[in-house]
Order: sequence, then C-alpha cells, then structure tokens
Amino acid sequence: MGMTMAVSLPWDRRVIEASSQSAPDDWLGDVTGDRKCFFDFPNYKQGFPLVHIFNYINTYASAYGVGNERVGTVGTFYGGGPASSIFMGFNDEIWSRYSVGEYAGLDDSDGRPYTRNVFNRPTSDDSILLAKGLQSPNFDALRVAMPLVGIERLQEMGTKFIMCNNALNSWGFELEARGKGAAADIDAVLRANLLPGVTVVPAMVIAIEKAQEAGLSYNKQ
Repeated sequence: MGMTMAVSLPWDRRVIEASSQSAPDDWLGDVTGDRKCFFDFPNYKQGFPLVHIFNYINTYASAYGVGNERVGTVGTFYGGGPASSIFMGFNDEIWSRYSVGEYAGLDDSDGRPYTRNVFNRPTSDDSILLAKGLQSPNFDALRVAMPLVGIERLQEMGTKFIMCNNALNSWGFELEARGKGAAADIDAVLRANLLPGVTVVPAMVIAIEKAQEAGLSYNKQ
C-alpha cells in the first residue's frame, strides 16, 4: 500500500497572500447554499472525483428541483506522488514547466503526455481519461460528459477548490529532488500559478475538520 506524506511547515503570511484571504478558514464563506458536501480526494483518479461533484450538483437539480444556488460543494487538491491530486490545482504553465503529464502518467488520445491542465477545461477528446478509469473502450456518453466536469465549469456551478499548504510545500521539495530547481524558487512559481479561485489552506486534515464543524457532509473519494 502506498503512503501519502505531506511535510508540515509553518503557516505564514505568504500563503494568506497567495489565497487572497485574511484568515485560514475564510474559504468556508465561499461555500453557500443549504445542501453542502465536502469531496475529499487526495488522488486524481482519472478525473472521477470531478465527475462525482458534478453528479451531486446535477442530481439535486434534476431529481430534487434544488438549483445550483442552493448547493455548495468543495473539492480538494493535496497528497503526494504521481497519483496525487495536488497538480490539478495549477495552470497550464506549471503542467508544461514541470512535465506534469509525464510525471503523473496522463496521456492524451494520441498517447502523448499532457502539457496542459486537462482537468481544468477538458474537451470531449479528453474522455480517454474516464475510459481508462473505467478500464473500458471510450464511448459517446463519456465524450459528452467530459467537458461538463472541468474544474472551471464546476467553479461556475459554485464549487470551491482548496489546496493543502503542507502538500504544496512537499511537492516543491519533491520537484527539487527531481532536479527541477531549488525548492524556494519552485515554491514561488507554484504559488504564482494556482488556478483562479483555488485557496491554499494550512492543512487538509484541519480543513476537513473545519468543514464538518460548519455542517458540510463528507464524501470520501
């Protein structure tokens, strides 16, 4: 069994500035509505955690008549190693600079490693990832679904995405160990290239607890 490790370092002002908030738990104010759920996914799992967030929002609308404005969801970017979800929270610059597709084993339909954040604005061609997750040939329903479950699209539907500061620090050290530069320089680049709307929190283990205290349901992916 693999082990996920995040190095715990002090919570400091640079993280507060990076996330544009004044206190560690202010992100909870971005989760609105009377149906709220925290989706916990330390691994990217070919994008299926994003599918499940969309399914939660869409099912409330279609089966229960509860509009998006009444549904609040949270997604998580953290963990360590190539299977983690940490890199889902960065823009295309990071994916290209640090060869994220190659690192994570994420290949497009032509078998080439992605050099863009495929999870942010996916196209129907990117449904190959869902097919791989199902260990199935690709099919039309997946091609239709894939553009609907991108991070940007889910943000438009009210989803809040958060990233663990400890995991972010840890990935910087890992990239340094892989010869990508000095950890301090890597850290600055990473924090400057978060996806819009992604908030860095002190530690995901605390964010999960805070979400429970705030009344959010918990869904482990």
